[in-house]
Amino acid sequence: MTPEALKCRIVERARGYGFDAVAVTTPDAIPHAAARLAQALDNGWHGDMAWLADRADWRGDPRALWPEVRSVIMLGMNYGPERDPRETLRLKDRAAISVYAQGDDYHDLIKGRLKQVAAALGAEGAGIKVFVDTAPVMEKPLAMAAGLGWQGKHTNMVSRDFGSWLFLGSIFTTAELPPDAPAGDRCGSCRACLDACPTDAFPAPYQLDARRCVSYLTIEHAGPIPRALRAAIGNRIYGCDDCLAACPWNKFAQAGRETRLAARDALQAPPLAELAALDDAGFRALFAKTAVKRIGRDRFVRNVAIALGNSGDAALADVAQRLTQDASPLVRGAAAWALRRLAAPATLAPLAERALATETDEEVRSEWTMAMSGDGR
Repeated sequence: MTPEALKCRIVERARGYGFDAVAVTTPDAIPHAAARLAQALDNGWHGDMAWLADRADWRGDPRALWPEVRSVIMLGMNYGPERDPRETLRLKDRAAISVYAQGDDYHDLIKGRLKQVAAALGAEGAGIKVFVDTAPVMEKPLAMAAGLGWQGKHTNMVSRDFGSWLFLGSIFTTAELPPDAPAGDRCGSCRACLDACPTDAFPAPYQLDARRCVSYLTIEHAGPIPRALRAAIGNRIYGCDDCLAACPWNKFAQAGRETRLAARDALQAPPLAELAALDDAGFRALFAKTAVKRIGRDRFVRNVAIALGNSGDAALADVAQRLTQDASPLVRGAAAWALRRLAAPATLAPLAERALATETDEEVRSEWTMAMSGDGR
């Protein structure tokens, strides 16, 4: 089979397995990506994500990961939401969960589909490896090089056809396939994504300080969320869609067609009070087969406690108070902060005194001390 015919078969097969975009690039197509990553790492913008620094030299050149690779096939699957996800931000007693995490975990779905698509290459004797966000592969620069879209000023992928909502996966192969033309940057003078960020996480266009990003803080960061950023998080308890949803290119977006990625009813603006009551078994049951499950119950309920404190709803003070007795110090500390913002001073003072008399965790004690001092940040 000629390289052109093999590429056509791969594209047709990818469409049949639910991919909405597919294109090919070469493994040497992103020479400048490693330098951008190195700058971010030098600035410490990766925060706790030490895995980004591990094998950083592999990320800028797919041949470092697999010397035999000759072509990189980039594939995108649309997960566009039915409605603007920012609508949930107005419901202060409800939780905002990022669009991508409201359905089945895309890692499992897409990896299986990639293997099915790649089988056509294997049948022709070509070597193959598939990746979905779990290896030192820079999917976004490769997708731009292949022509699927471009990295916007928020550093995320933007597609002319699907706006902000594409999951990416890649197939590395030893087959020589005709590459597609790269995509050009079409952001122009627009800065809607930068202005939309609630925590000012962009030092400059095309640069992201993850340490200030809500997605990082609610997902990747394992410790207490920095006090100075808590109020800006609002009711976002897992990820953030603000910079994605703000992009004007979403006028061409369309709802995703993969049913397994569709939002579950129970995860569209669930009540904060119900989420705060989840024990480990309840958490695992509610978020089975979703991306949310990987952060664990304690980190998740920490996020819920922050959202409680941002709700401004005094009726939720009792919910926050119950969390101050949680077995996890991570949850107790966030709950103490939340209670400071919800409870009347006359109610808060004796609770803080009792907590300080028994609490042994220094982080939690610090939260109660700050609460008693009247610092409600």
